Amino acid sequence: MTPSMPASAHLAQLNVATLRHPLDDPRMAPFVEMLDPVNAAADGTPGFVWRLVEEGAPDATGLRPAGEDVIVTMSVWETREALWDFTYRSGHLDLMRRRRAWFQRHVEAHLVLWWIPAGHLPTVDEGLARLAELRAHGPSPRAFTFTSSYSAAEAAPYLRDVPPVPAADAAGV
Repeated sequence: MTPSMPASAHLAQLNVATLRHPLDDPRMAPFVEMLDPVNAAADGTPGFVWRLVEEGAPDATGLRPAGEDVIVTMSVWETREALWDFTYRSGHLDLMRRRRAWFQRHVEAHLVLWWIPAGHLPTVDEGLARLAELRAHGPSPRAFTFTSSYSAAEAAPYLRDVPPVPAADAAGV
């Protein structure tokens, strides 16, 4: 643990993706077929803490809090490096390379990162609020991206404002 990384902080991420076609469309089959293996890989990655899933489902693709054609992913990681390694140094990278076949290009930010107190599981509304903040004001210690990253120490003043939420409450939308 580096001095700039409080032991009591984890990194949350929210990603929104606008579908080119409904998930049951044959053109989406390669993406849908990769969901379970990629999610299983995330779950087993060192530094993984939690990911959003719909109640009774293996993933969150049925949740549509940002619009009927928009899917969300949200997860929590022990460190920025753990999330980076999963995103860019695992089978997830294949999804990233092929995303234009399945998702529309966003002109605004579609990914937001933010530090949370360890033990807190963010809600989708919290993630969407951070994404809106990033879009409206640009990167800050409260809402940032991989390319405009802030440390947990820089975000520490904002961690006190977020009470821990029991896991059962955080899974709901």
